[in-house]
Parts: sequence; structure tokens; C-alpha cells
Amino acid sequence: MPTFILVTKLSRDLTKNPELREDIGKEWKTKISRKCPNVKWLSHYALLGPYDFIDIYEADSEEDAAKVSMITLSSGASVAESWTAIPYKRFLELIKEI
Repeated sequence: MPTFILVTKLSRDLTKNPELREDIGKEWKTKISRKCPNVKWLSHYALLGPYDFIDIYEADSEEDAAKVSMITLSSGASVAESWTAIPYKRFLELIKEI
């Protein structure tokens, strides 16, 4: 199953009430579980930088990764990008192929 990285920046509205963050996160995760049941979460981190969160997950397809980003945006994020991630060992194999 392909691996993806989701980077998220919250909207200003969501950052005004940090005490609501946990409940909003649970609601977001429930939406994704319902709409994308095959997504497997590997890691979730809060960040100090241009993005607020990074998630590493596996999904069956780019379409499922797009759904994760769209659900994240509809849940109040101002930015939600899903990036394809290639394991480094496989990356080295690809280099040898070219």
C-alpha cells in the first residue's frame, strides 16, 4: 500500500480556541475512518513551523489520499497537502533503473 504524508495548517478560527483542538481532531479522524476505511495511520505529530501537523499514513490510492486532504480542508484546515512518500530503499532501486 502506498505511503503518504499529510501536512496541515489550521485556519485562524481553529487556532483561536486551542481547548477545542482534541474534540475537533477526534471528529476529523472519525470522518476519515468513515469515508476512507482503508487508510492506515502510521504517525501523527504536532509541529512548530509553517505547518501545524504532519501525518504519515498508507492508502490504497491517490484518490483516497485526495479524500483525506479534502476532508481535512472541510474540517477547518486552511492548508492540507498529501504527498507521495517513497521508502528510501525503493528510491535507490529506482535510481539504479534509470
